[in-house]
Order: sequence, then structure tokens, then C-alpha cells
Amino acid sequence: MNIPPPDINSKKLRTPVRREQAPQHLLFTLIAFAASITLTRLFLQLTGFPKLGTGNLHIAHVLWGGLLLFLASLLPILLVNRWALSVSAILAGAGAGLFLDEVGKFITSTNDYFYPPAAPIVYIFFLLTVWVYTQFNRPPARDPRASFYRVLEGLEEVLDQDLDDSERSDLAARLRVINGQERDPALVRLAGALLTFLESESVILAPRRPSLLRRIRASFEELESRRLSRNELRIILAGGLAALGGIQVVGLIRLVAALPAPERLGAILTGWILESHVSSLTALYWYSARLALEASVGLVLILSGVLLILQKRKLGISLGVIGLMISIVAVNPLVFYFDQFSTILPAAIHFLWLLLLLHYQRKYGA
Repeated sequence: MNIPPPDINSKKLRTPVRREQAPQHLLFTLIAFAASITLTRLFLQLTGFPKLGTGNLHIAHVLWGGLLLFLASLLPILLVNRWALSVSAILAGAGAGLFLDEVGKFITSTNDYFYPPAAPIVYIFFLLTVWVYTQFNRPPARDPRASFYRVLEGLEEVLDQDLDDSERSDLAARLRVINGQERDPALVRLAGALLTFLESESVILAPRRPSLLRRIRASFEELESRRLSRNELRIILAGGLAALGGIQVVGLIRLVAALPAPERLGAILTGWILESHVSSLTALYWYSARLALEASVGLVLILSGVLLILQKRKLGISLGVIGLMISIVAVNPLVFYFDQFSTILPAAIHFLWLLLLLHYQRKYGA
């Protein structure tokens, strides 16, 4: 085959190409970020917020966060191994958590670590990262250039002698697609040579070892199939939605029940002021908005649970997903402002129940 010489005037391609394992690495970052924030706050709360240093010297944990972020940026620059990206993702998440945990000190002239808006800022940053994850957790582009990038990335497994039969079949299928779509004869020839190599007996195959995330997912699916029927899972989801909704309605019910008794109402308002950073009339309005929004979403979640009990699965799941999304995106930032990082556990339960609802919807088509 006569290959024409390259066009020296051709424009270089700079279009970004998504990595094959980008969603997995970003998930590692999210988990490390959430764990870093949670464990740091828990440790400081249990130890009475100790100070590392003597005299005027104070080594804040933001410095450790910056160090981890620096290491996370160095690893993919210095090392080409695929495992370096996984380690970098974990270090980046942990470093970002330690760094953002002190955001209150960065945005206040008094270096107030307990500045009330700090918790919502951290939570919103986490939500934005989750949104980025959802955008990247989609099927990648199938154009020849992007496919060739992913093939070359996958060939690292050959060099590490970690290529299994399933991965080889996937790479071979992509190379065949490239051969059918690519117009550059030089790249077609390269794809053909790589395909011939992959299908040869000289390629050493490793035993198939599923990733940690796949093993966790497989264990969950096995547990579900052995322990939970479709109806049992539906009832558990319904009970959880009703419980979450009931918890969110309690605050408004207490307030309404106290209206006829001024002394009781005053005690509730005083408790808000002392415990929930309601330090001004504006903050009281926001707290009232939080209660109203929380109660509204709570009623939606209770209704969703009732519909699931009545086997109105499609409507019940849809309302539950909508209610949890509103709670995660709109209600929780307000709750984080007033209740600070004690809201981490309820927010995590909202995320968990949303994932379970979506899992049920995908599996059973409800």
C-alpha cells in the first residue's frame, strides 16, 4: 500500500478526548472528598478542635490539603501507569476536602472557621462535582479519533501483562470499527497491525479480575437477588421515603402546633436562635423558608411512599425521585447553613435513597 506523505500544512487537532476510565476516577475523587470532609469534622469535634503548633505557629489542615493536591497533580505528569491516575484521583479528592473544609477562614476577615455559609459552600461544590460526574458517566464518543485514543490507552494493559480476554475482545472490536470509519490510510494500516497483534498467540492474557467497584456492585446484586424480592424492595423503599418525609415535616408541625400557645412558640423560636445560627430577622425568614420547603418536600416523599405501598409504582418512583432531587439540590443547602456539618448523614441518606430508587426503576422498569 502506498501511503501518501503527511500534509505539513494540516491543522493540528486539539479537541479534548475523554479518558476511558474518567467516570471511575471521578467517582474515586467524590468518595475521597466526602470522606475527607466527614472524617476531618468528626475528628475535630471528638478531639475539641486541637491546634497543631506552638505559640504563633499554627499548621492548619488546609496545608495538608494543598500538599495532597500538589501530589495529585504531580503523579499523572511524572508517571504514565494507569494506577497513577487512580491514586491521583483519591489524593485530589482528599486534598480538596481538607482545603475546602477551611473555606470559612478564606472568605471572612476574622478567619472564622465556623462561618455559617461555609458548610453550604462545601456542599454546593460537592453537588457541582456530582453533576460533572453525571456528564462524564455517559457513553463516550464513537468517532475514530476518540476510539483510537481509548485503544492506545487500553494497550497499557498489554505492557503491564494485565490484559484479560474481555478487554482484548473490546479492543479488537474498536479497532474493527476504526478500520471501517477511518479515512486516513496510515491510521487504517496502524489499526490493522494492532488488530493482527491482538489476535495473535503472542499476547499474554491475565485471569479476569473485576475492579473493586464491579465487585461491590456484583455483591450488592447477589445479595439483592438472594434476600430481597421485588415487592420486599418496594416496601423498603416506600418505608424509607415515608420516614424521610415524616422527619422533614416534623419542624413545621411543631411550629403550627405551638401557634395557640405563645410561650411554647417563644421557646421554639429561642431554640432556633441559640442552636441554628438564626441571628437576624433575615436569617429568621430564611429559616422559615427552609421549614416550608422542607415540609413541602416531606409531603411529596410521604405521598410517594404511600403510592408505592398501593403499588402505583411508576408515579410513586417519579414523585420520590423528584422529591429527593429537590431535597438534595434546594433544601439541603439551607439545612447545611443552619445545622452545619451535622447534616452530612441525612444528606448521605438522601443520596442513597435516590440511587436505590433509580436502581429499582432501571431494573423493574417502574
